[in-house]
Amino acid sequence: MTTAEQNTTFDVLVIGAGPVGENVADRVVQGGLTAAIVERELVGGECSYWACMPTKALLRDAAALRAARALPAARRAVTGDLDAAAVLARRDRFASDWNDSGQVDWLDNAGISLIRGHGRITDTLTVTVTRDDDTTTVLRARQAVVIATGSSAQLPPIRGLDDAAPWTSREAAATQTIPDRLAVIGGGVVGSEMATAFSALGSQVTLISQARLLPAVEAFAGDLVAEGLRNAGVDLHLGVDATEVRRDGDRTVRLSLSDGQEIDADEVLVATGRTPNTEDLGLDQLGLAAGSWLSVDDALAVLGDDDQPVAPGAVGRAWLYAAGDVNRRAMLTHHGKYQARALGDAIAARAHGKEPDLDTWGRHAVTADDRAVTQVIFTDPEVAVVGLSAEGAAVAGFATRIVDHDLGAVAGAALHADGYRGRARMIIDQDRNVLIGFTAVGPDVAELLHAATIAITGEVPLDRLWHAVPAYPTINEIWLRLLETDGRDH
Repeated sequence: MTTAEQNTTFDVLVIGAGPVGENVADRVVQGGLTAAIVERELVGGECSYWACMPTKALLRDAAALRAARALPAARRAVTGDLDAAAVLARRDRFASDWNDSGQVDWLDNAGISLIRGHGRITDTLTVTVTRDDDTTTVLRARQAVVIATGSSAQLPPIRGLDDAAPWTSREAAATQTIPDRLAVIGGGVVGSEMATAFSALGSQVTLISQARLLPAVEAFAGDLVAEGLRNAGVDLHLGVDATEVRRDGDRTVRLSLSDGQEIDADEVLVATGRTPNTEDLGLDQLGLAAGSWLSVDDALAVLGDDDQPVAPGAVGRAWLYAAGDVNRRAMLTHHGKYQARALGDAIAARAHGKEPDLDTWGRHAVTADDRAVTQVIFTDPEVAVVGLSAEGAAVAGFATRIVDHDLGAVAGAALHADGYRGRARMIIDQDRNVLIGFTAVGPDVAELLHAATIAITGEVPLDRLWHAVPAYPTINEIWLRLLETDGRDH
């Protein structure tokens, strides 16, 4: 059953059918309850069609080509440049040609009902869905309503920007043409990844950022990525703002910068932040501001201004939850899915009269959002991060040791690519002698990340990590070198 006209009451209603909403509903159904998802766009959400999957497909061919060219014999076997049309065609396959029928079939097979339309909370445990033809259906939940509507690109207040028809991450991910000249406003993850992708696909890319590149990660990682972009021909303007954008005629976009320079481009991509998809959800009925990020407690229940769950008195318990980007805990798809699994299982547990396990690292806790957020940035070189940075650890009040090592000095890295350049850093909590942060930057460092994640979430003492012997010769030998460096330094 993919529509719910025959049945308007479910145990759980989920607004938003992205990966987070799908996972909440799936865990609820696996827990013996009924669930329905309300979705106004494509089932599968941002990640499937305009973010994770299509953007990484845009990046992957170029990464493989760079890897081949980093080895002398392979470099001689490679002729020509990237086939941009073939890259876009492969991207289209990963985006399912923006057709969600496969995802709809998955919902149907999982026993999850789908209601197409725009959902609004109109009462306690009640969601009214408005379809494109303005007909409505009122849905009711027995246990919970979950908001999993994600976020959208936020346009900064730059003069003339709205009239210049800028790209956001959506247009960049779905484009069918490669512009000759692309200007990117924003030096965060999206801006840096798309500058990497489009420069490899043949665009002359200019990137403008008011801050350093990748300001949320260790500075050395941003510096190496900036070097990689410059080597790829990207023109970086760091520490400046775009003050005005205007489109001359049908094609040329002219950007004025705060340092007096002007940049011409065929398209301008804005990647300066996100805004929550919470407009017109009926939040005002609950005393919450429309369009706001949603504050949640450790159980992911939505909180009001008094830091108490919203309107619990009507049913005697929390009933409204928020998972994924909208709660701003960790705005990454994999962390949203992590929240969703914990939340779906906790809702099912409560429905069966059991108390959820919300203790630190408990079955239904989302402790990793505070202590072990993981992220890979698919630039050249890659950046892999888990836990705290040196600055973040200091702000949090930890007494730390910081241990750095040159990744290029590791035998496995030298074998991996000629001229391998990279760096790794451990952040150690001195009081407990455990890892609380890890950053690596270099070609293919993504594969180092899960070992660090396990060390942090498992709170493995460094004395025990000495016995986790890395295979030789692999890039994972960096773990031994970091431990040796730490042992020499204190």
